[in-house]
Amino acid sequence: MTHLRQLHIVILLLSGGAAMGLSAAGLNSVGAEARKEAERPAAVRVVSQTVGSDELLLAVARPEQIAALSHLSRDASFSAVAREATRYPQLPVNGDAESALRYSPTLVLCADYSRTELVTQVRRAGVQVIIFDHYMTLEDAYANLRLLAKALGTEDKAERVIASCEERVQALHVRLKDRKPVRVIAPSVYGVIPGAETTFQDICDHAGAENLASTLGKLTGHAAPPAEQMLLWPIDRVVVTGGAIESALRPFKEIPPYQLMAAVKEGRAVLLPSCLLACVSHYRVDAYEELARALHPEAF
Repeated sequence: MTHLRQLHIVILLLSGGAAMGLSAAGLNSVGAEARKEAERPAAVRVVSQTVGSDELLLAVARPEQIAALSHLSRDASFSAVAREATRYPQLPVNGDAESALRYSPTLVLCADYSRTELVTQVRRAGVQVIIFDHYMTLEDAYANLRLLAKALGTEDKAERVIASCEERVQALHVRLKDRKPVRVIAPSVYGVIPGAETTFQDICDHAGAENLASTLGKLTGHAAPPAEQMLLWPIDRVVVTGGAIESALRPFKEIPPYQLMAAVKEGRAVLLPSCLLACVSHYRVDAYEELARALHPEAF
């Protein structure tokens, strides 16, 4: 009887273990799954604090990685991805660190012009921050795409975006080969004009344009215009933003020295969307193409 009782107990234990999935094979399987779960990287949640980083993020992130975008992300005057941005939460105007942290991010994207206190507070909360501080050229944009994609584990997406941009730039180069650059300036109502080492200079370099503020004015960055000297510049076109050339030029017809320039008086201007004229991401390729079409229509 003792042997029968022991055999009964063993059978019960084995049958119970099978029912609970606790066989040796089952235990090994459960252990393997637990190890895989432990080794799996934590989900990435990104908050973008600037328009430029919005554009980079939407290009290389998986949708589930995007926690929130900047307060200007849906404004087409500033954002090249305004329509796509409507799918995601938006930070409030003048948002602070708390408004970014409420989305429980693992990564926050800023620029070198982001508020110092915001960056400091986010880092104190133990959240990783990437600060983009080079964005004047297309090569800078490529580097920023690769930097962000590495943090997200989406390097393949970044390389596809870059390859597409390179193909478009090469095609544009072929169209504009041996064409005489059109002489331009990009006036501003804020008392400055873009010279060398600006995003506008980068656009001109790829769109068959000569930025006279750089070549004749010898200006670097956004600098005060040399008013009297500018009146002697052989300006072919003025690059402005707005819905129509007449309305876009209207403010400059009241501001010296622009009001005295033949190009302004005669309406010799081309329009670029404001979000492209100041673009710091890879979307500047759109600006290359639009300005090139306006200045060299015969090439298209």
